[in-house]
Amino acid sequence: MHILELGSTGMQVSALCLGTMNFGSRDSHQTSYQMLDQYYEAGGRFLDTANAYARWHQGCQGGESETLLGAWMAERANRDELIIASKAGFPAPVDGLDRGLSAGQIERAIEGTLQRLRIETLDLYYAHVDDRTVPLDETMEAFHRLVKAGKVKHLGASNYRIWRLEHARTIAAERGWTPYTCMQQRYTYARPKPSYNFFPHVAADRQMLDYAKAANVPLLAYSPLQAGAYTREDRELPEPYLWPDTELRVKELRAVARELDATPNQVVLAWMLESDPPVIPIIAASSRAQMEENLGALDLRLGDEMMARLDGAGF
Repeated sequence: MHILELGSTGMQVSALCLGTMNFGSRDSHQTSYQMLDQYYEAGGRFLDTANAYARWHQGCQGGESETLLGAWMAERANRDELIIASKAGFPAPVDGLDRGLSAGQIERAIEGTLQRLRIETLDLYYAHVDDRTVPLDETMEAFHRLVKAGKVKHLGASNYRIWRLEHARTIAAERGWTPYTCMQQRYTYARPKPSYNFFPHVAADRQMLDYAKAANVPLLAYSPLQAGAYTREDRELPEPYLWPDTELRVKELRAVARELDATPNQVVLAWMLESDPPVIPIIAASSRAQMEENLGALDLRLGDEMMARLDGAGF
């Protein structure tokens, strides 16, 4: 497994982060353990979860992923080898769950996360979705208190607009608080229709990548493979990506994949890792074959010519 420096955090993380959203809920205990073991055996040490995962599955209320990870780490006795990231604050006004980014909500959320994960300190804690009902200084101060208390090492922001992320970092800098040091956004090779709003999710674009490079705030990409839509004939890309630009980009993607004797999924992941700045994909898998395909992306080298073709495809 390749290792990357995560911006200014000083942490070294696996080039492919394993997303565990459906572990312990849609994916059975056995399947979840198999995926974790396979990733670990390949050298993977970077795991991503959230306190909300996966409340939308029948019979689930959130916390199932963290609970399964906690049990797996305890059984494997490998906590000290891992970088664990979780999240708080995904607003859920419909079901009334306590998941905003007020100081009280953040303080309650971390206690539940640490208990479910069976750990004392979380390596990386994200604000899951920007909560504009709470002043940014309240949110940032609450997160800073967690760092000072030794419950969290580093902070990240997910689903934040650039101006809100920069405002939060400015507040932290001015007041001597811990800043957001990375961001996690929706990102894939296909580009959505201009101005499409994924609310409450935020999709990364070239401007966000420029910010990531200039501010040394690394981008981690969720949903990079769009649930297999690049490779599965029975599944098409979501509606926001169904426009002529995507057709041109996917055509080039598949041409490069054929030339490399690789899958389009592998090329997408390799393209992210070779981008400037590099983007860390958050992969997912529910079978050995899917995991092997994802890991196989680490063996690809696109080089300048193929990167230029992929970057330049489309309008």
